[in-house]
Amino acid sequence: MQPLGAEAIPHAPAPAGGEAAHQVQFFIPATASLQERRPRTLKHDDSFAVFDHNGDALSGPGSPEGIFYRDTRHLSHLYLTIEGRRPMLLSSTMRDDNATLTCDLTNPDLYEDGRLKLEHDLIHVRRSRFLWKAACLERLVVRNYDERRRRISLEIAFEADFADLFEVRGTRRARRGEKHPPRLAAGRVTLGYTGLDGNHRVTTLSFEPAPAQLAGNRAVFSFDLEPGEARSLFAEISCGAEEADHSPRRAFFVALRDARRARRASAALAASITTSNEVFNEGVRRSISDLYMLVTETPEGSYPYAGIPWFSTVFGRDALITALQTLWFDPSIARGVLRHLAANQARAQDAVADAEPGKILHEVRYGEMAELGEVPFRRYYGSVDSTPLFVMLAGGYLRRTGDLATLRQLWPSIQAALGWIEHHGDRDGDGFVEYGRQTIEGLVNQGWKDSHDSVFHSDGTLARGPIALAEVQAYVYAAWLAAGDIAGRLGHPGEATRYRERAEALRAAFDRTFFDEALGTYVLALDGEKRPCRVRTSNAGHALATGIAYPERAGSVVRTLMAGDSFCGWGVRTVASGEARYNPMSYHNGSVWPHDNALIAAGFARYGFRHEAARVFEGLHAASTYIDLHRLPELFCGFRRRRAQGPTFYPVACAPQAWAATAPLFMLQSSIGLGFDPERGQILFEQPVLPGFLDQVVLDNLTVAGNAVAVSLRRSGSQVVVEVLKRSGPVGVLVVH
Repeated sequence: MQPLGAEAIPHAPAPAGGEAAHQVQFFIPATASLQERRPRTLKHDDSFAVFDHNGDALSGPGSPEGIFYRDTRHLSHLYLTIEGRRPMLLSSTMRDDNATLTCDLTNPDLYEDGRLKLEHDLIHVRRSRFLWKAACLERLVVRNYDERRRRISLEIAFEADFADLFEVRGTRRARRGEKHPPRLAAGRVTLGYTGLDGNHRVTTLSFEPAPAQLAGNRAVFSFDLEPGEARSLFAEISCGAEEADHSPRRAFFVALRDARRARRASAALAASITTSNEVFNEGVRRSISDLYMLVTETPEGSYPYAGIPWFSTVFGRDALITALQTLWFDPSIARGVLRHLAANQARAQDAVADAEPGKILHEVRYGEMAELGEVPFRRYYGSVDSTPLFVMLAGGYLRRTGDLATLRQLWPSIQAALGWIEHHGDRDGDGFVEYGRQTIEGLVNQGWKDSHDSVFHSDGTLARGPIALAEVQAYVYAAWLAAGDIAGRLGHPGEATRYRERAEALRAAFDRTFFDEALGTYVLALDGEKRPCRVRTSNAGHALATGIAYPERAGSVVRTLMAGDSFCGWGVRTVASGEARYNPMSYHNGSVWPHDNALIAAGFARYGFRHEAARVFEGLHAASTYIDLHRLPELFCGFRRRRAQGPTFYPVACAPQAWAATAPLFMLQSSIGLGFDPERGQILFEQPVLPGFLDQVVLDNLTVAGNAVAVSLRRSGSQVVVEVLKRSGPVGVLVVH
């Protein structure tokens, strides 16, 4: 997933001039590998931070580190030294719930006039840090483990470049706004910038105790420490409004209490997962923590931002798929996503924003460049799939919860989305939904594979639009069916019948036009001349996930996707090896994406291929065991899995990424055949299968119709035995073998 204009493979050179230049205008450079840095990330609502393992943010060309708020980097440099030297790293850990980053540091050998002044490992510094309400709060504890009294000098150097996120990503600007001289007060310094958009942005750093020396770019502290004595230093870095004079120490403890309460409250809404595999348990805990870290509270409810560092904002497609993957686990996320996207649905035509009435958001940005129109992201609608996914999620939410009250509120937005599908999405009246940007600044490709070269013919020629993608037709099919179910439940039988008839007509046309007997699968897309792009891609798996595929096609599609040129051992590649543009190191033409594979596994399970779904599940789990924090990234390279070796990482993949974090949750649901019937108050397990790395799964606080149940699924020979451990209310558990 790339925002508008970021279609280039990151290591590809930008073409010079003309339309091609717009295709790579905002590409992410590969000069700073996130995998090499393995940064520590924190987030709360509209702020996020990227630090190195020491807890520093080191400025420099291509550095993504710093503290960001609403798409502006409010702190670009943060550097701690002891007696003028960088401390040595002992450990750097994130709490399991992502609430705090803790870095343990110690002094190196310190010399003065060529003589050893302080031997290493005698001074210990523990940094504890978290984000809360547009502020970064930190406590440093300095302890003397020497046998004699020591005077220790600590310096914190800092700087704020107020760079727009797209500048950080590599976009060059001809002009910038004005940086203001630092303003100093007792224990506090304020850094300011007025952008070309007229907005005044400030960063305030407050310290307690007050530094011995304070300048506009550094704070120096001196501690006299007896043997074994510890002293604390508190720092608060506030983004946005200028802070009134208050105690950073008190702010730290009050915010820490509130942050932990908020995380406990959000986690209480969700089911809990425990399995026989402790490594998988660690990965699932990290997935859940990442999900709730990325969730931002909006006026309409909880909304998962897409990922850190490049996508920490509202994305329509990403949030919709994330919500689909977590419907079984926490349906309140889907409710928040639906309500927020409905509130921001396009009402009128706007070519620059690729907006048309009824269309669902692609991306929102708040930075200076978006405000000025230097990047067209302020409120951008250039995705072809967000609108059908919106209706599809609404239907899934109703099936999961039975919440008719919310669906009644959403019904006008659902009807508007269907109107867009019918009147704007189908550009030539052939029954298929196509895309094509309205201006040269718009996104070239508007499906989830939005690289400029991701849609092509078998000879490698790029497809020209308007383009009808295979998976988009699958989403539209699911949207018509969902609309039929919703209309029926809301008492609109005529509309329900019409929508279901539209779905069946599309299904038949899709089979005739998109299935290719010679390929054994669905073609990638139809180009503007209705010529099929005869390329084997992972997109076909999404057709299985929505049910648009006729049952007699499913076996062939599964075999094609699980063949060695598509399934690399870690997962299904976006493009099969041997295809013209296959490149395992590319963004969309041979890489492996966890969310893509989760949808494919769901499609396999839907048509009864649960063992194949379990193989995909096993591949991604195996990959996670080689990854820092067991955190699945946005994507990794599609090289073949080799014995006793981990996957090859993609240099600028975001981690955490919402739809990657929730992929294991969705794959678990697919494997065990978990479903819900809120009208009957039942939880269903249809032909449950456990992947080879799991012998038992325990699900607690699994809710339906306001009641909860805890169940155990245990392998017994070739079967899976489901046992109810406890009930809260009249919940039925039905197992279908």
